[in-house]
Amino acid sequence: MAARPITALQAIERMALPSENGGFSCIIDARTEDEFALDHLPGALNWPSLTNEERIRVGTLYKQVSPFEANKVGASLVAANISRHIDRHVMPLSREWQALIYCWRGGKRSGSLALVLGQIGFRVWLIEGGYKAFRAEMIQDIARLAPLLHFQVITGPTGSGKTRLLQALCHSGAQVLDLEDLAKHRSSVLGRIPGQPQPSQKHFDTLVWDKLRSFDPQRTVFVEAESKKVGNLAVPQSLMDVMRQSPCIDLQLSDDERVKLLLDDYAFFADDLGLFSERLSMLTELKGKNVVNAWQQQLVNGEVEQVVRDLLISHYDPTYAKSVARNFVRYPQATAAPLADRHAASMHALADKLAAQFE
Repeated sequence: MAARPITALQAIERMALPSENGGFSCIIDARTEDEFALDHLPGALNWPSLTNEERIRVGTLYKQVSPFEANKVGASLVAANISRHIDRHVMPLSREWQALIYCWRGGKRSGSLALVLGQIGFRVWLIEGGYKAFRAEMIQDIARLAPLLHFQVITGPTGSGKTRLLQALCHSGAQVLDLEDLAKHRSSVLGRIPGQPQPSQKHFDTLVWDKLRSFDPQRTVFVEAESKKVGNLAVPQSLMDVMRQSPCIDLQLSDDERVKLLLDDYAFFADDLGLFSERLSMLTELKGKNVVNAWQQQLVNGEVEQVVRDLLISHYDPTYAKSVARNFVRYPQATAAPLADRHAASMHALADKLAAQFE
C-alpha cells in the first residue's frame, strides 16, 4: 500500500478527528532527536530515520566526498533504524493502525519510513513539505483561531494572584490559556523559574496553537494580561492583538497580601538569597546602582519582606499600570474582582463566581 501525500492544512484538519472518524492512530516524527526536542507536532512520537550523530556523518560525507557515497551510507543507516522501529513498535499493531509521518521537508527520511510501513500494509500519510510546511500552516491557523475566541483578560498588579486565579478557574471547569505555564516563566525580570528551562520559540508556538484549537469558541477563555514576551519567548502577534482588544477583569488584593503571596510563590528566592541578589542586578539599568545595592544590602540584613514590598511599590506597580493602560484598550471598563486574601478558598470562590458570570 503506497504512502499517501497530504497537505499540512489537511493534516491539521484531520488531527482534530478521532482515528475511527478519519484521524490518525499515531503521528511519527522521522527527524533526529535534537530536531524533535526543538519542536514537534502535538502527540508525535520520535522514530528517527537518522540519529543526531548519523545525520552529521552523512552530511559530512555529502560535502567532503560525494552525494553518491553519502546516499549509500545514509541508506544503510536508515534501513537499520527502520528495522529497529518495526521490531520495537510495529509488531503488536493491527492492520487498522494508520500513521501520519513527517520529517523536515517531507523528503527521504519520512519517505523511506512511510514506504516500508505502506509496503507492510498500513495506511500511511506523508505531510507534503514536512514539518516546515506544517509550521507555516500552524502559524496561519493561530491567526485564524484567535479571533474566533471570546477572551476575558485577567489584569491586576504583580502579586495580586493572577496565576492562582487562572489555576482556580481551570479547577472550576473554565477554559484557561495559561501562557506563563506554557512558557515556563513568570513573565518578569525575576520570573525565570529555577530548574525549568523555557521551551524553544517554535515549541512554545506549537503549545499555544494546541491549546487554542482545544477551546470551544462558544465559551469564554480566561487569560492573563501578558506583555509581548514571556521571558525570552514572544507571544504570537495575532493572539496578542486579539487579547489587547478583549474585555478585562481587574483583580484586586491588598499590598500586605500581595507581599505575602509573592513570598509564598517565590520561596526559592528567600531560600537562596544569593540567587535573589543576582536577579536584582538585572534591574540596575532601570533603577540605578544605588537602589539595587541598597536592596542587596537589605537581603544581607535579612530584610527580605521589605525588599519585596519596595520592588512592588517602586518598580512593578508603576510599570504595570502604564503597560496595562497603554496596551489593553478595554481596561478602563474592567470588571472589578476584589479578593479578601491570597488563600485558596478566596481564589476558588472568585473563580466559581467568574466562571458562572462569563459562561
